[in-house]
Amino acid sequence: MTAFGEPAEVLQVGELETPVPGPGEVRVRMLASPINPSDVMTIRGTYGRRPAMPFVPGYEGVGIVEENGGGLLGAIRLKKRVAVLNSITGNWAEQAVVAATSVVPVPSSLSTQQAATFFINPVTAYVMVQRVLNVPEGGWLLQTAAGSQLGRMVIRLGRRLGFRTINIVRRDEQVAELAELGGDHVLSFRPEEQPAEELASLVGEIAGEDVRCAIDAVGGPLGAAVAGCLGAGGRMLCYGTLDERPMELSPRVLMTRGASVEGFWLGPWMKNLGLLSKLGLIRTVAGLVTDGVLESEIGATFPLDQVVEAVAVSESTGRGGKVLLEIGE
Repeated sequence: MTAFGEPAEVLQVGELETPVPGPGEVRVRMLASPINPSDVMTIRGTYGRRPAMPFVPGYEGVGIVEENGGGLLGAIRLKKRVAVLNSITGNWAEQAVVAATSVVPVPSSLSTQQAATFFINPVTAYVMVQRVLNVPEGGWLLQTAAGSQLGRMVIRLGRRLGFRTINIVRRDEQVAELAELGGDHVLSFRPEEQPAEELASLVGEIAGEDVRCAIDAVGGPLGAAVAGCLGAGGRMLCYGTLDERPMELSPRVLMTRGASVEGFWLGPWMKNLGLLSKLGLIRTVAGLVTDGVLESEIGATFPLDQVVEAVAVSESTGRGGKVLLEIGE
């Protein structure tokens, strides 16, 4: 890519020279990479950071380490199948160069498709719920975008770990579907048509003032309405901006309850982990993926040269599962 803009206008498929890893880096032969909202927002230039031009999109994926640029960690990873969390993009390519610290070997129990989608949804869901909010057994978690892949993972985590979920969706047809999946309560709420006070009333009828944990992938008026549902000492993690509008709320909402609204971004959080802690986290999440708790539902798959079509499908309403680019074997 040489410019930000609409994917159909700025995405190009072409031949590049095989990149050479520098010290502390490895070259990965990519096998597959999903299309996440963060990828599409980066292409449009609306994500939280803008890579330097030109760049290759793709934050997440799986591949085989084929070359070490120097360093013990890269040597250990050589010839291993690894999940790649590329903080500066670059995974929608046959070959990607990344820091050796950004690749983690994945168990053989994970398929290529599950390994490709390992980080951004499964690890984010688990870390927010268990490591940051530490939702207690029997406690309530309120979440937006509950029909997303990550939202469904959180519902299944609640069933496994014993916390209860209140799930907000925009489409009425998702209510019964998510209830069947295990969501304790599923609410269809559209902030353009319903006042924030209505959501607070609905949540209050379910959980009283006991909602102390919330996660929000939307922002805008819906995020503000969710913040208004927090009980005393409540915390809300903002991990997405599906609505580009600002989240406007009175400070009094937070002051009177001692509540807080915080941002969460997986990449910086992972950087603060030591190697052993990171490996332990990967083992835990891999086990939950294998058990189906954090498994990604895979929808359409496309070869790399059909990336424009793949991005279009990833943004279609009502699509089933994550859209995946299949890059190599």
